[in-house]
Amino acid sequence: MTSTLTLRNGHLLCDLKPELGGSIAGLWLGPDPVLRSVSGAHMQSVRQSASYPLVPFSNRIGHGQLQWAGTSHPLIKNFDPEPHAIHGIGWERPWAVLEASDAFALLSFEHKADASWPFDFDASQAFKLEAGALEMAISITNQSQVAAPVGLGWHPYFVKRADTEVDFSATGRWEMGSDKLPTHRIAHTGLHQATAELTVDHCFDGWDGLLTLQDSILRVRVSSALSRLVVFTTPERDNIAVEPVSHVNNALNIMAQTGAKAEDLGVVVLQPGQTYSCEMRIEVERTA
Repeated sequence: MTSTLTLRNGHLLCDLKPELGGSIAGLWLGPDPVLRSVSGAHMQSVRQSASYPLVPFSNRIGHGQLQWAGTSHPLIKNFDPEPHAIHGIGWERPWAVLEASDAFALLSFEHKADASWPFDFDASQAFKLEAGALEMAISITNQSQVAAPVGLGWHPYFVKRADTEVDFSATGRWEMGSDKLPTHRIAHTGLHQATAELTVDHCFDGWDGLLTLQDSILRVRVSSALSRLVVFTTPERDNIAVEPVSHVNNALNIMAQTGAKAEDLGVVVLQPGQTYSCEMRIEVERTA
């Protein structure tokens, strides 16, 4: 049995599962789930979680082959039956609790180079529950002796009700092949529509950092300084993944294949000892 950290502030409640990928089990406003939610006591796997951290990369690295600095690093393919490495490694590892109070928690994770990721790093996550909002921050420090590429983000699954509408602005969208890897970028203005019949599984860039989900019960506002957003749902799903991320899907291999610059795809290159951090905020209120 893994331990649960429960944060409370007013009518907002958040269950965290540090040992299961530093993930969120559930987030509720009163009796209503904001994210797809299960009580911490009943969560058995990170696959059931409401949200998990994306570190040290987001989405997929094609065919489990990391191309970096002229070297190909084979990575463990961790999401059968897909042939890729996916969502980083932080979501698969236990995190330690450094600090915890009624409305705040600080978690940490230390990684030594292995077959899942060839660079040493340490990471931290902070969760702060305010009245009507959850603030999250994630940081990564390169503990290797060489420059290393990094990416950060979150993978929250928001509840999708029958009348949920999504609204956000962007300037581009990366089209995907049948292998779920990006092929090319097209101009795109974002999504401003009902979600009931929506099918989407794309990385948007030029995101202005604001997204709203609204239905007859809740209005949820997601904000971040990150400029890329992965959105995933289908008509069959009762949730919509809204993922603020720092880089384009498969960015490291796109760099190697096309010569694109790291900064154009959102890849952060950390020198030894350097740190990169980002934040995300979820605000929620009732619509009725």
